[in-house]
Amino acid sequence: MAITPYLFFDGRAEEAARFYSQAIGAEVAMMLRFSDSPDPVPEVMIPPGAQDKVMHMELRIGDARLFCSDGNCGGAPVFQGSAVALEAGNEAEARRWFEGLSQGGQVQMPMGATFFSPCFGMVADRFGVAWMVIVPMAA
Repeated sequence: MAITPYLFFDGRAEEAARFYSQAIGAEVAMMLRFSDSPDPVPEVMIPPGAQDKVMHMELRIGDARLFCSDGNCGGAPVFQGSAVALEAGNEAEARRWFEGLSQGGQVQMPMGATFFSPCFGMVADRFGVAWMVIVPMAA
């Protein structure tokens, strides 16, 4: 069984995909727009003119997946009560990812050694998504 985070960017999913591509090397593995739906999208789901927004997208980050959508396309994503953990293979990679995710975001805990990791930090990116970047002790 796999558990995959699903993030709703409220109309900014493509912008997020471009950002994550630069920041952490994410790749768009699949993207469906509301206009791709074989069934009409109910008018109450998205505002007029949002047919080309992202209904579902899969990002690949290494061997992990992250699902994303524009949701109801309101333009103001809200992320609370969760974080995405990003496990790096080494400290240089962790620091590179952390720096990328920090661009336009807010560092919540600077990168540094902890009792559980040689390199760990927390950041909320420019969309408000909380990330915990970690190098496991065994790495």
